[in-house]
Amino acid sequence: MDVVRCMQAFVATVQAGSMSAASAVLGQSPAMVGQQIAALEERLGTRLLNRTTRRQSLTDFGASYVEQCRDILDRIALAEEAAELQQTRLKGRLRITAPTTFGAEALMPALGGYRLSAPDVELDIALSDRNVDLVEEGFDIAFRIGVMQDSALIARPLAPYRMAVCAAPDYLARRGMPMHPDELAGHDTIAFTPSARSPWTFAREDDERAITPPRMITVNSGQAVRAAARAGLGIVMQPELLVKRDLEAGCLVRLFPDWRLGERPMWLLYQRDRRMTPRLRSFIAFSLSAFGSSPGMTDAV
Repeated sequence: MDVVRCMQAFVATVQAGSMSAASAVLGQSPAMVGQQIAALEERLGTRLLNRTTRRQSLTDFGASYVEQCRDILDRIALAEEAAELQQTRLKGRLRITAPTTFGAEALMPALGGYRLSAPDVELDIALSDRNVDLVEEGFDIAFRIGVMQDSALIARPLAPYRMAVCAAPDYLARRGMPMHPDELAGHDTIAFTPSARSPWTFAREDDERAITPPRMITVNSGQAVRAAARAGLGIVMQPELLVKRDLEAGCLVRLFPDWRLGERPMWLLYQRDRRMTPRLRSFIAFSLSAFGSSPGMTDAV
C-alpha cells in the first residue's frame, strides 16, 4: 500500500466532489481511486467518506483527516521543491504584506538569510496593520496576527506573538510600581488603536484575569506607543520583539514577570488555488523555518 498515493486519491476526491471526477485529475480509473480510499480506510480502521448511489460526504473524522493529508502532501511537495531549488535559480517578483511592527522588527532583519538563497528574487514588501485582501490587492503571501476569519486562504501557524507589559523607570518613580494586575486601574496606560478595546489577559496558576485598564492615550502606531512609554507617559502592553532592546537597556521595566500574558496567534497566508511557483515555495519554506512553531496546516477559520 502506497500511503501517499492513497492520501492523494482521498484529497483529490474531496476536492473534485466524486471519485470519477478525481480519477480524471489523477489519470486513474474510478475503481483504482476507490480501491486506494478503501485501503486508506482499512489502514485507519474507520470510514472517511459516507457513500450513497447519488452522493458522498465526509465523515466527521474524514473532515479532520483530509486537512492532515493536505498538510502532509504539501510538506512533501515543499521538500521535493527544496531539492529542485538546489539546481534551479529562483527569479521573479514576490509581493509580501506583514504587520508594521513585525515587519520592521522581525521580518526585515531575517531577510538576509532568504536573500542568500534567492538573490534574484525581487521582494515587494508592504507593511500595514490592516487585513490586506491578498486576492484583490495582488499579494502572493501575508503574515497576519490574530484570530482568522472565514477565508479560502491556506493559513500556516507560526510562533505566537508574545506580549510584555512595561513602563519607563521615571513613570514608575512618579506613580509607583504596580505589583498586581488589578492595580492597573489606578494607572495611565497607552494603547495601540486597533486593539484599544481588547482587555489585557493575565494568568498565574489557577488565577486568570481579563483587565481593561483606563486608556489615557491611544495611537495607531506600535512605534509611537513604544516612544510614549519611553517618555514616561504610561504603561503599555506591547510585542516583546518591539520592546526587547529597551528592556535590556533599562529604558523600560517589565511588569508582572510572574504572570503569563495572552499570546496572539500568528499565521502565514497564501491562496489555496494559486500556482505554486518555486520562488513562492521557497519563501514559504523560509518563513516556516524562521518564524514557525509547531507543524501543521489548517484552513483559516
